[in-house]
Amino acid sequence: MNIQDQDMAELRVRLARLELEHEDYDRAIEAMIAHGVDQLRIQRFKKKKLGLKDEITKLRGRVIPDIIA
Repeated sequence: MNIQDQDMAELRVRLARLELEHEDYDRAIEAMIAHGVDQLRIQRFKKKKLGLKDEITKLRGRVIPDIIA
């Protein structure tokens, strides 16, 4: 495995971890809503979740490059 392959593997692992964390935030937000947690706290979680989504999108762009047809 060369360095570029190793870097790509590390990016894929990071991407998978971020996707799992994003799903965890989604479930946590749903539970908070169901239990009537205050909106400020829910908004903070949503902001963190959105930040993760942005990072996931950037990493996907690096891992899965656009193919020009």
